This record gives sequence, C-alpha cells and structure tokens, in this order.
Amino acid sequence: MKRTNDGGARRIVVISTGGTIASRWQGTGYAADASGNDVLATAPLPEGVTVEVVDLFNVNSSRVTAAHQLALLRTVHETLADPGVDGIVITHGTDTLEETAFFLDLHHTDARPVVLTGAQRPFGTGDGDGPGNLYDALQVASSVSDLGVLVVFDGRVHAARGTVKTQTLAADAFSDPSAERLGRVGFSRVDIERQPERPTPLPLPAAADKANPDVPDAVQLPRVAIVTHHSDGDPFLLNAAVGAGARGIVLVATGAGNATPEIAAAVADAVAQGVLVAVTTRVPAGPLAEIYTGGGAVDLVAAGALLTGTLRAAQARIALLATLLADGAGDPARSTALLRRLLDGPVRAEPALATGGSRSASAVAARA
Repeated sequence: MKRTNDGGARRIVVISTGGTIASRWQGTGYAADASGNDVLATAPLPEGVTVEVVDLFNVNSSRVTAAHQLALLRTVHETLADPGVDGIVITHGTDTLEETAFFLDLHHTDARPVVLTGAQRPFGTGDGDGPGNLYDALQVASSVSDLGVLVVFDGRVHAARGTVKTQTLAADAFSDPSAERLGRVGFSRVDIERQPERPTPLPLPAAADKANPDVPDAVQLPRVAIVTHHSDGDPFLLNAAVGAGARGIVLVATGAGNATPEIAAAVADAVAQGVLVAVTTRVPAGPLAEIYTGGGAVDLVAAGALLTGTLRAAQARIALLATLLADGAGDPARSTALLRRLLDGPVRAEPALATGGSRSASAVAARA
C-alpha cells in the first residue's frame, strides 16, 4: 500500500478506550474518566511521530463487552482505510486487554501495526507507568510492519496470540507463558526477535456494523460461556450454560485437558445440540494433549470438543466468539472447521528476525 507521507513524520492514530491509564481518583476508588488527549499529554512523542486521538469510549476494562470490541474493531478498520495512517495505538485497561487484542488480531488483515498498551498505575500518579508505556507503543507503531496486533508493556513487545495478564499489580503485567516475547523496546530502538504465528485473518464480521456499546441490544451477540473443572466438579454448570442458550462453551480442564466421564458425556450432549465446545486448561503454560481416558482429553475430543493448544480460557472464548460471528446462522461442520483453524493458529512459522536501529527488519523491508 502506498503511504502518502513516506519520508515524513509517521502518522499514528491513538484510540482511547479507558482503563487504568485513564483512571483518576473518584473518592472511593479509581475509575476511567480522562480523555485520550489528557492521557497523551502525559507522554513525550517519539521523534518523527505525529498523533491524532480518537475517544471511542472510556470504561474500566472489566466492563468491556463484545459490543465494545466490535465497535473498536470497526473503528480500527475505518482508521486504516486512510492510506496516510501509518499505525494505531489503543490505550486499554489491562483486565481484558488480552481478549480485545486477540479479537482484533483474528480480524487484522493490514500490514500496518495495531498496538495495545495501558498502565498498572493510575493516571497522574508520580510513579505512573502509563506515559512510558504509551511512548513505547508509539515507537513500536511507527517502526514495525507485518506483525499483526501487538501488546507493548513495560519495555516488552508481545504478540496478541497467547499473551495474557500474568501479574495483578506489577509493572511487567503481560507475557505468553508458553512462548518467548516477540521483542523489546527502549533507548529509541525496537528489536523484534521472532515472527508471530497467526492464522489467516477473518473478514470484518457483519455484526461490527451494528454493534453499539451504548445500546446493549443494538445487535444480538452469541452467548459464549466459560466453565471450570475442579475436584468434585460435575456437569451442572456446563449443562446450565447450554440451558441458558450458550452457543459456545470453553471448558477449563485440569492438567493437559482432563475432566470426568460425566463431563465428557455432557460435552457430547452439548455438541449434539450444535454447541461448540473448546477445552483449555487451568495450568498456566504448555499445550493440551490427548493422553488420558476416563474423562480425559481422549474422551473429550471423542465427544466432539476441540483442544485449544496453548490458548487459555479468555482467548479461547474469543476464538469461539469470532467463529460464531463469522459463521452467521451457523452450520456445525463449517463452524467446527473454522474454530479448529483459529485454535490451531499459525499457517506458517517464520525464522527469527534480527534487528537494529529503531525499526524491525520487516519494517525496513516494507518501507525500503
């Protein structure tokens, strides 16, 4: 794609959605209320970068819904329709950032970067990490290409897929427990160490045109539930989710993907009713595997469930949601095939990229 401002300043659009980076004291606790321009004013701009701000919504991210995510997805696509835009930074709360980043990445077809960042300490505090994270995110968004959607936090660059919040309060909040970081940023350098592995992106879902987070019923969105197995676990909550109209269920199993014979039978019943079931694990790192019977992954797969690889519960749920939104009215075989592709992930693995200076090797090649 031809850039209208090649050779000049990199034009980055910051989409503000709230979160701790925009949160101020409300008398009893913190809540998001600072505008995108207020947040941007706390951070210096990298050399050669110009910024435009879009205030999309302003919420604590524990309140983010699929309607918010669809509205954000639509805004990202509309922003990138302008060939003069070089990249996007999204400021977002950390609680559900991993879900939003993965949802955007599943639909991201553009070579230009979309970078999510936020903060662990509130807006305006003396030791706040928001300004540094925003500066780093702008640096990355103006420097890389063909890496999909990224998470930039505490000097580290992460791929959207697999990256989760691993620290409740510490500054180094995000990592992929099953993979290495994608790169690092600091001292005016962006070093990308490997290529992210991504499935072929999905087209923009039709629901994105109707989603309005201010009008919850603006579009009917599919219910996707998460049910966790534990000692003494039984099928009650899984059956309740089906009874409540769930079209997709993520079963958070134990070990490498194990539950009980009773739960495996409930999975089979759910699948027979057209419900998509994906099995992840409550263990932080490592892949799922068909090893055990007696209600283990062997039986769950035989019952019609799909294993999520190294995706954990929140992102597995996003894969289910994206499948159902893409499938429309839904054909079980087509939905299952699409979900399998999203869970399997990469279409290829690229060798690591060694970089120097302030731009990644892929960015240099793309802009040569």
